[in-house]
Amino acid sequence: MSETPAVADLGLKPALEAVLMVVDEPAAEEHLAKILERPRKAVADALRELADEYAVQGRGFELRAVAGGWRFYTRPQYAAAVESFLLDGRQARLTQAALETLAVVAYRQPVSRSRVSAVRGVNCDGVMRTLLQRGLVGEAGTEPETGAILYRTTNYFLERMGLRGLDELPELAPFLPEADAIEAETLEGVPSFEADAPYASDTNADDKTEF
Repeated sequence: MSETPAVADLGLKPALEAVLMVVDEPAAEEHLAKILERPRKAVADALRELADEYAVQGRGFELRAVAGGWRFYTRPQYAAAVESFLLDGRQARLTQAALETLAVVAYRQPVSRSRVSAVRGVNCDGVMRTLLQRGLVGEAGTEPETGAILYRTTNYFLERMGLRGLDELPELAPFLPEADAIEAETLEGVPSFEADAPYASDTNADDKTEF
């Protein structure tokens, strides 16, 4: 009975493929190099070669560098087939309210819930809770002046959007109104929601959606 080969003796590209098939978040080059017992440069070169090979072959998937690591993704032109299989024809999207709120957080982060509400002109507490539950935003400390909890987007947000970092966001920030300019007429200073508090109408719709 043959012995299982040592990790360092495995073919680098097949080993990378095997590992990346089972990751549930982008795998960093440093981590891959450590577990496969190879130099980081060799791993980085192999990953880029694999990505190029898949593109040339026109495979149904692609290998992307996102959120500080590498992960397989469905190639965009085949997304409809995957959606049909997984969702049985149902669309699983964030509501418009959630998308608008997520955009404000992305471009104004770190930002408090009340400041997000100031920009949108509607109470966003419930929608923020939905985004928190889905892991798209997370806490980022407190605001010195008010003690309000601040929020920022997560690596999962980058992963789902296919971005390497926030610097790849489109240039939309100039079109968002400054929260400070309208804050006096909004909910700034009103206590944030509690876990059992009722939510705004667009929140109820949001909690029924899937992402």
